[in-house]
Amino acid sequence: MKFKHLKYLCLPLVMLLSQLANAETLEFEMTIDEMTVDVAPGFKNKVWAFNGQVPGPLIRAKEGDRLKVKVINNSTLAHTVHWHGTLQTNSWKMDGVPNVTQKAIEPGESFVYDFVVDRPGSLWYHCHVNVPEHVGLRGMWGPMIIDPKEPEEIEKEVTKEAIMMFSGWNSEVAMEYGKGGHPAEKSDYFSINGKSFPITQPLRVKEGDVVRIRLYAASSEVAYHLHGHDVLVTHKDGLPLESPYWSDVVHVPMGGRIDIIARMDNPGIWINHDHIEHHTSNAGKMPGGAVTIIEYEGVETEDWYSWKDKEYQPDFYMSETMKKGSGLHNIDLFKGKAPESDRSARKKKRKKKSKAH
Repeated sequence: MKFKHLKYLCLPLVMLLSQLANAETLEFEMTIDEMTVDVAPGFKNKVWAFNGQVPGPLIRAKEGDRLKVKVINNSTLAHTVHWHGTLQTNSWKMDGVPNVTQKAIEPGESFVYDFVVDRPGSLWYHCHVNVPEHVGLRGMWGPMIIDPKEPEEIEKEVTKEAIMMFSGWNSEVAMEYGKGGHPAEKSDYFSINGKSFPITQPLRVKEGDVVRIRLYAASSEVAYHLHGHDVLVTHKDGLPLESPYWSDVVHVPMGGRIDIIARMDNPGIWINHDHIEHHTSNAGKMPGGAVTIIEYEGVETEDWYSWKDKEYQPDFYMSETMKKGSGLHNIDLFKGKAPESDRSARKKKRKKKSKAH
């Protein structure tokens, strides 16, 4: 009789061992590079870019996986990486806060972050050195999606995923590193995934799609509004809500993440945008800023339609990349341009290699 409850005592241990057996160790390498990106027509911004792109590469893993990320600083200033949304259980030294959990990664140096992703959902990573400039104005952020061990029922219905990372930019300091990011400053350009309208991209859908959009307020707060559809708010900061709710305008605070799900049941061409008025302008001129379009497949457009002949980039919202599953995924369309001096140095290296052969 004294062994009657032994199986119940062992059950948690069995579950833990099962989870550990399914966990993977994923090893990545990520550089920090000095690049220039085109944010809007006629407006460029110098950035510190993870793997040369803004947003940074998509990192996707499963809850419980171990990540080992070697970060190499190719830039001229010090940086760290903070893994926003992880609890860093038993790994506090991996939290990426300079002079608190680690010494900042100096130019030419590297650091290996080694931790278990202990919380699922829409997470992200960003620099934690001089955050107002490095994150607020220099594009040092990227998405990290951690798939849960047990997805919610509504998540199982999703047929298409999209990531929208909202940010602001300041044209006065855009081309000079080490400037900007002060409390009194105001951004005058606003973007989705690093681009402002009209160089954002449409999100193309089919009638009947169930679309999950992961909204990130990377460096500016957001009031997201999708015309023609009801949206269900399902997750906040990566965690599922006990009571999902319908919303017309979805507020995302600075640094926050909100997941919404919308059923594509109203064919047409529909704008979706940040409802903070000046966020839909480029240097005060409208239309611009954090504006995009949902286009239904098969809907004809008129000659006057803004994006009638627009070259379509299907992975602008990372929908295609998210199908690849676990890994660190670079996305070429987000790549910036290296400074001329860097390009010249690379050309010389290639010439030396070709002569050697």
